[in-house]
Parts: sequence; C-alpha cells; structure tokens
Amino acid sequence: MGSVRSTHSQELRLRGGDQPKAVQEKPSQNSILPTNSTTSKRAWALFRVDTAGESGRSGIHPWHLLKVCFRSVCTLSMVVNILWPFVPAAIVMHFARPDLHVWVFSLNYIAMVPSANLLGFAGGELAKKLPKMIGIIVETTLGAVVELVLFMVLLYNHGRTEHSDLIPVIQAAILGSIMANLLLCLGMCFFVGGIKRHEQTFHEAVSEVGTGLLLVAGFGLLIPSAFYSALRGSVNAHFTLVQLNESVLTISRATAVILLVAFLIFLFFNLRSHNSIFDEILETDEHHDEDRHEEAARAKLTMIECFVAIAISLTCVCMSAVFLVQEIEYIVERGVSDNFLGLILVPLVEKAAEHLTAIDEAWDNQINFALFHCLAPSIQTALLNAPLTVIVGWGMGKDMGLNFEIFMVVLLVLSILVVGNFLRDGKSNYLEGSLCVLVYFIIAVCTWYYPAVHVTSTNQS
Repeated sequence: MGSVRSTHSQELRLRGGDQPKAVQEKPSQNSILPTNSTTSKRAWALFRVDTAGESGRSGIHPWHLLKVCFRSVCTLSMVVNILWPFVPAAIVMHFARPDLHVWVFSLNYIAMVPSANLLGFAGGELAKKLPKMIGIIVETTLGAVVELVLFMVLLYNHGRTEHSDLIPVIQAAILGSIMANLLLCLGMCFFVGGIKRHEQTFHEAVSEVGTGLLLVAGFGLLIPSAFYSALRGSVNAHFTLVQLNESVLTISRATAVILLVAFLIFLFFNLRSHNSIFDEILETDEHHDEDRHEEAARAKLTMIECFVAIAISLTCVCMSAVFLVQEIEYIVERGVSDNFLGLILVPLVEKAAEHLTAIDEAWDNQINFALFHCLAPSIQTALLNAPLTVIVGWGMGKDMGLNFEIFMVVLLVLSILVVGNFLRDGKSNYLEGSLCVLVYFIIAVCTWYYPAVHVTSTNQS
C-alpha cells in the first residue's frame, strides 16, 4: 500500500511543477533543428590539443616544418606544392619584365595556388588545436583572407587609370566565389564521396542552417539590383538617372551593414548558443574518417610553426594578388571579358585551398566537415567580405555597391535553390555531385560569351 502511495505521489509531482530538467528541455518531436545542450559537461576552452592536433614537439624546427608542409594532408594537396617554383618566378617577372603583361598575370595566377594551399594547410593544422567550431571558423576565415585581399587590392586600383574600371570585376568575383563553392566544390565533394560508397548522409542541422543563411544572403544581394532594374525604365525629368544611382548606392551600403549584423548573429549561433550541436556533429564525423589512423600517425606542426606558415603564405598571397590585379586591365583589353575574369577565373584561384580540403574530407567520408568547408566560406563571402568591400569603398569615396548584373545575380539565386534542393533529404551521391559540376560548366560557358561591361550592361548608367 505504501509503495502505491509513493508511486502516485511521484506521478503527481511529474504532472505538476517538479518535472525533471531533462524532461522539460526535451525538444519537440516536430523540430528539424536539434536544440543546444545546456547540460553538457564539456568545458569551453580556447585551445585543445589531442590526438587530432598533437605534434609531440614544441618551438620551431625549420627542416621539419618544410617536410610537414610539403607532405600536406593528402596526395592532391602535395601535388599542388610542386608549383612553388612559380612563386619566385612570378615575383622576378613582375620586376624584371613588367611589359610582358600576359606572362606576369599567368605566373602570378599560378603562384597563388600553392600559396593559398599552404595557407589552407596551416589553417587546418591550427584548427585541430582549437575547439571544433572555433577551429572551423578560424580555418574558413583564413581562407577568406585571400579573397578579401583580392577585393581590397581591386578596390584600391579601381579608377587609378582611365581604363581601370574594376568594380564590375569585384562584383562578379563576389557572386563567382559563392557559386564556385556551392556548385563546383560541393558538387565535387558529392561526386568523389559517392564514388566509393552508395551514398553519404550528413546532419540536417548543417544543411538547414547553411541553406537558410544563403537564401537570406542571396535575397539581400538581389535587392539593390532588383530596385535598379525595376526603376531604370521609369527615369524621367523628376526622377533622374543620377538620383536612381545614388539611391541604389545608399541601399547597397545599408544592406551591407545589415548583412554584417547577420554575420555576427551567425557567429554567435555557431560559437556560443548552439556550439555543442555542431561540436558533436564534427566529433562524430572524425570517427567516420577512413584515414583516421594515418592522420593520427602523420607528423604535425607545432603552434608556433602554424603561425610561421600562415605568415609566410599570407605574404606570398598578398604579393601575388597585388601583381595579379595590376595586370587585369591589360588582360581585359586582350579579349578576356571582365565578367568571366571575375565570375570564373578569380574565384577558382582564391578558393583552391578550401576546395582541395573539402574534396579530401568527402573522399575520407567526413561529409559534414566537407559541407562546412563549402557552405561556411560562401556565407562569409556573402555576409562578411562583400559588405566589408562596400563599406571600405564607401570610406575611400568609391561607388562600390551591390548592384550586380541581373544575369549573374539570377544565376546565384538559382544556384542556391538547386543546392538547397539537393541538401534537403540529408543524403548525397555522385549523381547530384556531377549535376552541380555540370551546371557550373554551363555557367562558365555562358559567362565567356557575356559581353564586357563597357560594351553592354544591365546595371550601369
């Protein structure tokens, strides 16, 4: 009888206000995105050194540093390191024969690949010594530095000569960078991952947050162009073209500030309020790594060596970017469209390291890591690099806005929709990957035949 009363009183407490915390915090069964664990005992720390990042050494050892950096993390990345002789050759050619514009452009274009590859490798080594989400953000931010440097150099050189109209190149590069990550890089990840296995499954939290942010970013980038196109045919004596251009520029600057706020919210979501979700996803993905035993045995960089390698690679990347941008107007004069240059050529070289890293992770069955390396750089380009370029141009007195060519911004929105549809079911295979890559090739062909901005344009007065 006593046990019956005890059981009855426990039921009453559970029905009332004494419900256990674990039960109160149980997420809804209809929730797509899991809730953050508020009872996690995982201590928050800035650095973590475990089997994934432990080098077993301290300080700096130059010869060991060179060997580790050359071997990199995968065969494809190691092959790219063979291109390092192009780096000094590009520097010498820039100063010795500045009149050979095509040669200077070509050599610096190639030289950016091994430099960006070293930056990606050193950033990855540093990321393994940090908490999972902080490491991913730091790694993608270092990759975004290459892009940001290119944007700033292009912006600085805009208008310095009569023919140096480089804002269309920057605008095309912004959209091209996002599409290269979404279609080419993600497509290659799905393709190479699907070759070895029937399909790969990724966590819905990664795809839901990533595609949602990209849709918002695409919407924000589309607004100034849509505003201009809607009113361009209504220009009259009371509402002049000058007023329209000023309004579009103001809208672009306001949109840039708002997108930066969105990026800060994204950081807080990933690093603080929901960090345990993504930490657990990535920890699980590490256990799915088919080369985990080789990764654990691989020689690694120390913390100091990581910073040294990052400093060297950043220096080389910045030099190549400056020399490359100085030759763009000569390349455009020789028949290469500024739209093709910005939408296809520039993103391919600036994103080389991130693409190699993501493809290698997909090959090793770390598809969630690969998704982060495809979606996070796209989000950073749309919510950080593009707005920063607009705001810096504002401070420099240059009319850098978000009024893109309608053709290109429509391609961006369609790309986001296509990728979002493939991510919806949480599974990937080589068919979806090959279709994404083929769509990117179609865009490249169309862009090659797209007229230069000074010939015809949908967003220029």
